[in-house]
Amino acid sequence: MTLPQQSSAGRMGRPTLLLLLLLAAEGRRPRRPRCPDFCTCTKDDAMCEGAKAISRSFPSDVISLSFVKSGFAEIPKESFIHAPALHLLLFTANSFDLINEDAFLGLPHLEYLFIENNQIKSISPYAFRGLKSLIHLSLAFNDLESLPKDLFKGMEALTKVDLRGNLLNCDCKLKWLVDWMYLTNATVDQIYCSSPEQFQGKKINDLSPQSFDCITTEFASYQSLKFQSISVEAFTFGSDRYVVFAQPFIGKCSFLEWDHVEMVFRNFDDIDGTSTVICKPLIIDNQLYIIVAQLFGGSHIYKRDISDSRFIKIQDIDILKIRKPNDVETFQVDGESFFVIADSSKAGSTTVYKWNGNGFYSHQSLHPWYRDTDVEYLDISGKPHLILSSSSQRPVVYQWNKGAKQFERRTDIPEMEDVYAVKHFKVKAELYICLTRFIGDSNVMSWDGSMFHELQTMPSRGSMVFQPFTVGAWQYAILGSDYSFTQVYHWDAKKGQFVHFQELNIQSPRAFCPVSIDNREFLLASSFKGNTKIYEHLIIDLSN
Repeated sequence: MTLPQQSSAGRMGRPTLLLLLLLAAEGRRPRRPRCPDFCTCTKDDAMCEGAKAISRSFPSDVISLSFVKSGFAEIPKESFIHAPALHLLLFTANSFDLINEDAFLGLPHLEYLFIENNQIKSISPYAFRGLKSLIHLSLAFNDLESLPKDLFKGMEALTKVDLRGNLLNCDCKLKWLVDWMYLTNATVDQIYCSSPEQFQGKKINDLSPQSFDCITTEFASYQSLKFQSISVEAFTFGSDRYVVFAQPFIGKCSFLEWDHVEMVFRNFDDIDGTSTVICKPLIIDNQLYIIVAQLFGGSHIYKRDISDSRFIKIQDIDILKIRKPNDVETFQVDGESFFVIADSSKAGSTTVYKWNGNGFYSHQSLHPWYRDTDVEYLDISGKPHLILSSSSQRPVVYQWNKGAKQFERRTDIPEMEDVYAVKHFKVKAELYICLTRFIGDSNVMSWDGSMFHELQTMPSRGSMVFQPFTVGAWQYAILGSDYSFTQVYHWDAKKGQFVHFQELNIQSPRAFCPVSIDNREFLLASSFKGNTKIYEHLIIDLSN
């Protein structure tokens, strides 16, 4: 009788089969990552020395990880996303100099982060994003000169921050840190400023947000007008804002209006003439008049005819007195309207004109034969004054005689020969003037109650305009040049004088005018040889 044949499994026996099944199951289980090269690992901890890169093969349950004397150049994005159980992470005596954004993303349990005695020069603004459980952060003894704004944003659990041993530059880029230190509940060890000079050696912990002056401005090119001009004026008429340029080469007053949709200046109207040098607007009883001064063909006065939407000539200006006009100023005294024309010819006479209800008539002739180049109306100690600049004598100061209703010579400005123009400005009720010289030094002078005294000199080569003006809370002066860049100065209240601020590239500038429209500020610049320029006044927060 033949016995049934046994299967191979039966021949192997049950113990052997069970062993094979256990080995197969073991093969399907994920292997525990081995400790990376250059690292020493225990059950919960790992320490790496001399590592060339940050490994991604650490055991997933490691809770403490240290890097010492490593050779990698940066901490890349999501470097530890495969070690989510980390509670402590330490870097010391390493050579890396950059921490990238989201470098520590995926560490929800990290409480202690020490990055000390390395060579870190920069940190991404989002390097610590996601570290909501972090309690203690140390960036001590690195090469950090600044920290990106809001670096600690979202880290509300912080109780200790250590920034000692860094060469922090306490400029506006670090103002946010001072703000944060005032608001946070975390303890910040004493840290010091290495720069700038005014803060050098001071404790950052002792600074306040008010210690920083972080708002600055800039004149940025906005619009270029393809014509040459020699004067520019801005005015408001019928609730609209306009500007007018005098174009001497084509003999035209060019009026521009602001386009509220396109946000540019566009053509509005023109007054045609011959060798036009000044187009001066004057509003009387809600009526717009334009004084058009010309080198040839006489000077005239125009009125805006609203019903016909055009300018009409209403009056000629005495050609025997006004032969070569160089400047026009408008003003009011005791409620009456005047304008004065500075005449630069040898045979002309600087003349004051007064409005009589129907037109303007000659009210007073000031000194003849002196070839006046500029006239400035200003208030000195509550009294109307004129300052005349001349190519043949020092600037002369005239004072209004209320009884005689005329200007009388008061004094001149000593030791100020060859002044082309005088313009005034005020700072906190203190009166100053800017004197323009074509060759030599232009000057800033201050009024002491009885006389003007020199305050400051600016080298000027080929300057025919030194114009002070205000934009908002800022006081500026701009010194044009026919031979180099135009220089913009900003008034420094602490120093009590102008400091250099910016250069503008304008060909042969002759006049500047600030204009405020639609909550924006512009500076219009006439150019005798190039395109007329428009700049926007921008306010910049350096702490951003």
